[in-house]
Amino acid sequence: MRLSVNVDHVATLRNARGGHFPCPVEAARLAMASGADGVTMHLREDRRHIRDRDLERVATEVETRLNFEMAATEEMVALAERLRPPAICIVPEKRAELTTEGGLDVLRAGPFLAEAIRRLAGLGIEVSLFVEPDALQIARTAELGAQAIELHTGTYAEAPAEARAALAAKLAEAARYAKTMDLQCHAGHGLSYETITPIAAIPEISEVSIGHFLISTSVFEGLPSAIARMKGLIAAARG
Repeated sequence: MRLSVNVDHVATLRNARGGHFPCPVEAARLAMASGADGVTMHLREDRRHIRDRDLERVATEVETRLNFEMAATEEMVALAERLRPPAICIVPEKRAELTTEGGLDVLRAGPFLAEAIRRLAGLGIEVSLFVEPDALQIARTAELGAQAIELHTGTYAEAPAEARAALAAKLAEAARYAKTMDLQCHAGHGLSYETITPIAAIPEISEVSIGHFLISTSVFEGLPSAIARMKGLIAAARG
């Protein structure tokens, strides 16, 4: 299982004060040096954390599997066509939300989503859609030609401890279904030391993306230590 470290909230901290520090590009370099398998960056339409130059620099300067999270808009597709990152995850985006609040509604998406997938996959980019663990959403993702899904784990991660087993089982069922549809399966949102083990134990999930928890924890532990501890928990669950 790959661990992709989302460095968005390094940029959030930088932007709170202005200036150049801390630098999300340096965070991406440090994450890779500390054992991460990739870096995730979400360039939002309002540029609230990651900026265009951050994304461009990581794409060209950092040796990593860059996972570019983006909305399905012409602006973002054109940027992705220029940078050609290894992976793209198309996510829903609303200006008023603090963070992504749920999966993309693939069933009700307009025609541009299919065009975006076609254009990006045609360049050899792995395209995933961020979806809820729902069979209809997963089946439609496969029909549109995406190569992967990323399961939204936020509902599971934020649930009371006694409710998580049932929600983890639902995620496992969705991951198994994705495999029957020939889709790679990733997972992310809200995962922590406390919640990673049941997700990492799902064999069909090949990648997890974790950002806010790792960046927040690194304030106390340091980023290399936080990544090492998370990688250890993933390895134990897989073993």
